[in-house]
Amino acid sequence: MIISGGETKFLPSDYYQKALALFPDQGSIQENAPPRRVFMEFVELLGIAAEYKRVVDMKDDDTDFFKFVASFYKNMELLIDKTWVEKSDEMRKDTLHARLPVFFSEIENRNYERALSEFGGVLSDLAFLLFGEQSIKKDFIEYAFRIDSQMGLFWWYADAFRGFKFHWTPENKRALLLIGLCFLSNF
Repeated sequence: MIISGGETKFLPSDYYQKALALFPDQGSIQENAPPRRVFMEFVELLGIAAEYKRVVDMKDDDTDFFKFVASFYKNMELLIDKTWVEKSDEMRKDTLHARLPVFFSEIENRNYERALSEFGGVLSDLAFLLFGEQSIKKDFIEYAFRIDSQMGLFWWYADAFRGFKFHWTPENKRALLLIGLCFLSNF
């Protein structure tokens, strides 16, 4: 887990308010998704509003959506391959490579609940590849915020949705998932 104990004092207040609107009660069952404007305000903070709006408005069976997902998949593989790690961590790269087809299969099958679950594991492994042992420390999000506020907010998002039980529509689960895909496609 990236965040431990729900520490958020390092979040700037505007970030905290918008993050809280998207994830109002971490760890609880979320019956209703926030309104679309909340998603849009959050992605504006991440600096991906235009890309997100373009992709979230695509239909699941849209050729452009499949192209976006395929391009994202290829870019993730390149990112994993080009990330230097200690010899002892090479197995983590292999594990992450093995997770990707499962994750993308869930997207293709429109099983966004399972895709979100898989994405949590993908993001944990990716964080470790990018940041090493720092990614598993309880102050990782604060560390990421010190590097860059958008990056810190992204890793906060990555941790926040993993503890959620969503009773949202598939469209809203998809919208939540696309936040991460759009951010990483611009990483």
